[in-house]
Amino acid sequence: MATFVLVHPAWFGGWCWRRVAPALRAAGHEALTPTLTGLGERAHLLDHGTDLATHVEDVVALLTCEDLEEVVLVGTSSGGMVVTGVADRVPERIAELVYLDAFVPQDGQCLLDLLTPERRSGFEALAEREGDGWLVPRTAPPPWSEILPRFWEVTDPADLAWVLPRLHSTPLGHFSRPVHLLSEAARQLPRTYVRCARYPQPAFDRFAQQARETPGWRYRELDSSHIPYVTCPDRLAGVLLESVTDWNGPSTGSRREPASGGG
Repeated sequence: MATFVLVHPAWFGGWCWRRVAPALRAAGHEALTPTLTGLGERAHLLDHGTDLATHVEDVVALLTCEDLEEVVLVGTSSGGMVVTGVADRVPERIAELVYLDAFVPQDGQCLLDLLTPERRSGFEALAEREGDGWLVPRTAPPPWSEILPRFWEVTDPADLAWVLPRLHSTPLGHFSRPVHLLSEAARQLPRTYVRCARYPQPAFDRFAQQARETPGWRYRELDSSHIPYVTCPDRLAGVLLESVTDWNGPSTGSRREPASGGG
């Protein structure tokens, strides 16, 4: 039995894994879906000091307080920043890292460093203009009611009714606080990159290429847009379950393994 810890991205909360976690549990595994401070049902805890370090500590505390071991630690989008920081803190508790269409930082990088200069300046200007310099508001244009169907293929009215009211503003520090990576043990952990092939994002393409070429990484593709935990949760669960059965220790090289299933 594996223990999956699923880490959501900015804006979302642990609620976003609601359709994925039951499939992992039905296969005999444990699945935990923590919500990061200031988001989801913990939005009331948001303050000026909430940042990436806070969110790393959220997950580290879960792993240590619950005495979790052999964890398959999954991060999606900006959650990739979080799981990277967690792995550096408690590598002995982790069996594998899975980056689902996620950012993969190097030592000293923040998420803003991984964006184009235009996108970075847009985030910073938005926080300054509408978030008192520290908050990236969920109400900023374009509206989420446009982003979800146009870019992320969330078109089912029931899905939109589920997701839209649960999105929250995110502190700029989630994006601007760098990770500092010191652990050699963390560098040796096996890692999988899952690219959501129907979402055009040059940064994720770059991380996917690195995964193909780097020993210790495995690469997979999922025929979906950016949030498969909403649009195709069963197929996403299948990919995550394969990550448990396919690893026989760290790989000696990466390989391209398209995930099965249609669009």
